[in-house]
Amino acid sequence: MTQTPTAPEAANARVLLVDDDPDLLRLLSIRLKASGFAIRCADSGPAALAAIAAQRPDIIVTDLRMAGMDGLALFDAVRQQHLSLPVIVLTAHGNIPEAIEATQRGVAGYLTKPYDAGELIAQIRRAIGSSGDAGESRKPAAWRSEILTRSVLMEDFLRQAELVAASEVSIFISGPSGAGKELLARAIHQASPRAGKPFVAINCGAIPEQLLESELFGHVKGAFTGAHRDHDGLFQSARGGTLFLDEIGDMPTPLQVKLLRVLEEREVRPVGATRSLPIDVRILSATHRDLHVARSEGRFRDDLYYRLNVVSLALPSLAERREDIPLLAQHFLLRLAARYKRAVTTYSPEAMALLLAAPWPGNVRQLLNVVEQTVALSTTPVIPAALVQRALQDEGGAIESFEEARQRFERDYLVRLLRLTDGKVAQAARLARRNRTEFYRLLARHHLEASAFKDATDPAGQA
Repeated sequence: MTQTPTAPEAANARVLLVDDDPDLLRLLSIRLKASGFAIRCADSGPAALAAIAAQRPDIIVTDLRMAGMDGLALFDAVRQQHLSLPVIVLTAHGNIPEAIEATQRGVAGYLTKPYDAGELIAQIRRAIGSSGDAGESRKPAAWRSEILTRSVLMEDFLRQAELVAASEVSIFISGPSGAGKELLARAIHQASPRAGKPFVAINCGAIPEQLLESELFGHVKGAFTGAHRDHDGLFQSARGGTLFLDEIGDMPTPLQVKLLRVLEEREVRPVGATRSLPIDVRILSATHRDLHVARSEGRFRDDLYYRLNVVSLALPSLAERREDIPLLAQHFLLRLAARYKRAVTTYSPEAMALLLAAPWPGNVRQLLNVVEQTVALSTTPVIPAALVQRALQDEGGAIESFEEARQRFERDYLVRLLRLTDGKVAQAARLARRNRTEFYRLLARHHLEASAFKDATDPAGQA
């Protein structure tokens, strides 16, 4: 067998192998383990999706021809949730049309059996390097150290953000209010080549129209009443760095025209000036508004939208990443307890259950407010459920039962429970209001193994 030296970027990289032939699965697992990869196996497409939900791999290597969901169908399902997760397809039935179809869909590699082991390993390492994943590092990088998460969905989103951060393209961040769009924008700046230069943010909806132009573009002395000296605008203040235009959907239409001209000509003319100045900034923008509606109603220009929205990132809401609620709540609690000099250490299980089940329309900002209120009012080290209920203003509710859950959400519901309980079946079954025997049957139906959720940070994985 051809051996390829272990590349640094692939050290301990997590590979998910998918094949319905157990002998081939075992052989491939042995070969890749010998090259330093951490291996997890699945014998079908649905089993692979369940394994990804429990712990996101760095790459998937799948057989093409499998009963039920084949390799390309698996690739399509993975791409819907994990855009940056690379997939390599293996098949004993390869032909030119299949190879063309696979590559056109965007698979990272395509090999025909019997494959050359050295070529497969080389393709795996190239794909991991291109995806931006670093198999040897499981701790959050410095650029995203302020973003706390244990959510598979959020981790995949951050991988996409890191990939586009390295370029100079304009990025449009959408997402609900309070989800952390400015925090993400700062992280993208830190991950970019401009990290050593200024990051400047402005809320376009918080400044009156007559002042916003001066804030963005600057003005010269005497340009208007009160302009007693020259003033650099934010485009100049962010020279060499990043300018974040928050709530861009609230920008008045006349200013949209001027902003478009600045972005197209790469120069800015301060208010009252007779000549323009060159600019060197990267533009990030965000809004909680639906710009598709605003464009159809003529409130936001199409040409400016396409100039700002070269790459679009949709930030998940807190309700979509509920497994982060305990992590964020405890982080906020400890920080606020230190600020207010309170001897508060944690939430009671009943209080945490309320936090987990609340709808969170205000997202992370609302969670911070709730935690701050409970810390300020608590007289005991453990915050009781009554204080959380009061802070939520009766918005909370119990985790839905399986009778209320629709079939198409059943697997996601089970995954959520297992992640929240770290794979503790008894606790998960209690939350689902099912006995353990029935709960195990539900897990089997969706190819979920509780053990896979007990230590999602273990880089070694399981064969």
